[in-house]
Amino acid sequence: MRLWEYLRERADIHQVQAVSDARAAGAEWGHLAPELAVAAPSAAYNKAKRLRAAALSDGTPQQIPLRRTPEAVIAAESRLAREKAAEQRALATAQQRHRLLLPTAQRLVSQQDGLVLDEEAEYWLDEVEAVLSNCETPTQMMSLSRYLSAVIRALRKLEQRTGRPAATTPDAKAALAAAVALLPPER
Repeated sequence: MRLWEYLRERADIHQVQAVSDARAAGAEWGHLAPELAVAAPSAAYNKAKRLRAAALSDGTPQQIPLRRTPEAVIAAESRLAREKAAEQRALATAQQRHRLLLPTAQRLVSQQDGLVLDEEAEYWLDEVEAVLSNCETPTQMMSLSRYLSAVIRALRKLEQRTGRPAATTPDAKAALAAAVALLPPER
């Protein structure tokens, strides 16, 4: 029974792909109707949409099965498109942040003489400086981002403890402000 159910599910997915390939090659719905075992072009379109329900489910046990109606499939595809667009926007934002991360970190390190540092802030600034020399991979960029966040956190704690600003020169203030603006707010 499980084998037949598996084969039926796979058949739907492969049939959806075949319909997509045929449509991409210029096949009309009327030509696909007999192959989909329906009589009219509109019925072929509707059946193709219903078959998409199988391709849109991820197969997890907790997932609510997608209704096999054209409307439900269109709604699910729309939701997936919105999720993908949101993911793309988040990725673009992260890429932009990473492009700005290196120069911002270098600027802050170059202004360390204008910063009031305690042991913790100095440690994290040294970590930033160490990573800067060879920061190319996504993992290194993530480390740089975390170290820079740790520097900012340490400087903020120092400011709260002493009641004085951590940056003493205009250039250091600007470098620190740029770093704070670049990094996402902590939760």
